[in-house]
Parts: sequence; C-alpha cells; structure tokens
Amino acid sequence: MSRPRVLLADDHRIVSEGLKGLLADDFELVGMVEDGRALIAAARTLKPDVVVADISMPHVNGIDAVAQLKKDNPDIKVVFLTMHQDSAYARRALDAGAHGFVVKHSATAELVMAIHAALKGQTFITPALTGDLLRQGNKSSNIDDAAKLLTARQLEILRLLAEGRSAKEIAISLAISPRTVEFHKYQLMEAHGLHSNAELIHFAIKHGVVTI
Repeated sequence: MSRPRVLLADDHRIVSEGLKGLLADDFELVGMVEDGRALIAAARTLKPDVVVADISMPHVNGIDAVAQLKKDNPDIKVVFLTMHQDSAYARRALDAGAHGFVVKHSATAELVMAIHAALKGQTFITPALTGDLLRQGNKSSNIDDAAKLLTARQLEILRLLAEGRSAKEIAISLAISPRTVEFHKYQLMEAHGLHSNAELIHFAIKHGVVTI
C-alpha cells in the first residue's frame, strides 16, 4: 500500500532535514523547497497529497503560495508549520484553505497527527490556539476601513515589513530605493501613531493587511 506523498516547504533547510525522520514511518517525502515560488512549481510537478509549509518564505509567502495551489488543485491538503503563535495567523491559514496549523516547537508531538487529520479532510490546530479561534468565530479577515485608506504601495511595504523583511530586502523586491521604503514606512507610522516595527506588525494583523 502506497504511503501519502508529502512536499516540505521551509526556507531553513535544516528544519526540513530535521523533519525527514519524523515523517519517514508514515509518509513518502517527495521533495523539499525553500521559497514560495518553488513550492508552487514543485507542487504542480510532484502532485503531493499534502504540503507542509512555513508561512514566512522568500519570493512568495506561504499563505499566498497555498492560495495559488488551491486554485490549481482544490483537493490538495496543506498543513502550516510555523514559528507564529498567534491566532490571527492561524485564521489566515484556514481562510487560505489550510487543514492544519502547527507551531514548530510542537512539531514532534503534533505534525504527524495534523497531516493524518488533513488527509481525512479534518482540521488540526495547535491546541494552544483553538480557544482564541473559537472566540473569533467566523469573523471576516478582509482588509478593514482603516487599511483601505493606505495606498497600494503602502500596503505592499506593510505586508513585507510584517514578514520580517528589511528595508533593503523590500527595496530589492519592489525595485525601489531603500530611502523610498523608509519614506513610506515613516508615513505609515506618522499617520497611525505607531512607534516601532512591532506596532506596525500589530497594525497589519489587526486591520487584515498581512497574509502571513
């Protein structure tokens, strides 16, 4: 009997290597990729049963990549394995079509269970976050009125800042200068009374801007 086929996506190769042994008994590992763009390409070629993906990855973040995968193949199962221990991220993962959300420090105890649940069409969320998600109910994750006042460029920069990108990395990604990035960041912070990167990220999550 063939084992379910799993594709891993994490920009830290050492994490994927470490998961090999954890998954070996139950699943066939068909590939490992290190960014969202490669994930989309590999999933189309390898046709895995389950994708295990990080959220913060280069080029295309995990949630945007999975949204594309679900367009290509609505039946593909996805489990996110991430450092983000916030129900807002879990909600966005579910909205993108994920069947599981596991934090990395719980991977040994929970990842195999999450994959098996996904294969059965069930949803597995790290228990520490389920209470918050139940309290949220089915609240919309769409961008709210405050975020709709931002320009398209400000939204792009805010999303990338929330992914942990530096001004230099954002500048390269958007083909603009680091000074332009800092200018837009300053405008965002001034307009909304924010004083740090942490407050910017909180603003992004609160107002439905980030997709990470």
